[in-house]
Amino acid sequence: MTAVYVRRRQIVASPGGSGTPSNLAVQEYPLFHLYAQGTSLEKVSYFGIGPNTTESSRSYFGIQQTVLGTNAAWPVFRKLNMSLIGEANGRFVNIRPSLNQASPSIGQLYTEATAPGLTQQSAFAQFGEGVRIRPQFAGGFVRLNYLAQFQEFVSPGASQYSFNRFTVDLSHQFPLYRTTRSLIPLDSNGPNDCSAGLTMHDCPPVTGGTSRNLEGSFNLRFVMNESFVPSGHVVPFYFQPTLGGSDINGAASLGSYRDYRFRAPNSILVRASFEHSLFDLPLGVVAMIDEGKVANTRGDLDFTHLRHSYSAGLTLRAGGFPQVYILFSWGGDEGRHTTVNMGPSLLGGGTRPSLY
Repeated sequence: MTAVYVRRRQIVASPGGSGTPSNLAVQEYPLFHLYAQGTSLEKVSYFGIGPNTTESSRSYFGIQQTVLGTNAAWPVFRKLNMSLIGEANGRFVNIRPSLNQASPSIGQLYTEATAPGLTQQSAFAQFGEGVRIRPQFAGGFVRLNYLAQFQEFVSPGASQYSFNRFTVDLSHQFPLYRTTRSLIPLDSNGPNDCSAGLTMHDCPPVTGGTSRNLEGSFNLRFVMNESFVPSGHVVPFYFQPTLGGSDINGAASLGSYRDYRFRAPNSILVRASFEHSLFDLPLGVVAMIDEGKVANTRGDLDFTHLRHSYSAGLTLRAGGFPQVYILFSWGGDEGRHTTVNMGPSLLGGGTRPSLY
């Protein structure tokens, strides 16, 4: 359920004058979400924890997670499109074997010491607080999407699994044309919805109108996850971020490696990408460079010995349909990888909680 608080404003007439380009992005409104999400995966890869795991150490496990909760975003400073965000979730995880696969089940290769949380999965109360800014500058040719968030994972039944996480996500979009649409789905949008605001409920038609315009942009992104773990505690392996292929949320990184290839409590990812539409078709071309690293401790999280990956391929955009990537990736030290990936905005702009 999504609830949007729209303030009633008095209409005031004012003299006309020469207009000036606005630097504001689409206005955001106070939003509240309530949700219940159940996810079940039969085959998830696990290679161990840390930056030095090997491909030969692959195993598989099955996971079921139920998330019940609420989140909210409250705008506080319109000039920067700044909002305070918060969330409160209950998380219930069940890990199970994944048998009859090309690699062994996780319990055949790993123990509680090498895969924390393998033998016991406790319920978690998870809270989060943060600030987000989404301004536009230079007449809309510089678009920022910055997020800083602190999360607390509290496990009453098994206190050794409690930990905190700090996340910084800095995204930059540099459009080549004014008609280029933002890459950010609005929090108020539901599945298959590309509306630009509460008063604009129609998506551009596939034939004619905005979708006929050229669209293209350069994009830069930096993502960092740091875990704060008390003495004697550990981060369960299923709540650790991963790099390689796609993560459990469907987000792509280091495309030349296998899905979930690198896993640890701390991670960084730097991405530079370019995307451009092809004529008046809903197809586009994309190229990207990824550099990333996972680390067992925050002190080991730096910009040395980064894994890298290069990708090129096609994208699909059709009205409100989620973006689809068809990518050929290379450049890592474990071969090449071809992926077809659908963007996580499939389930709307902001109601879906992360699975880690």
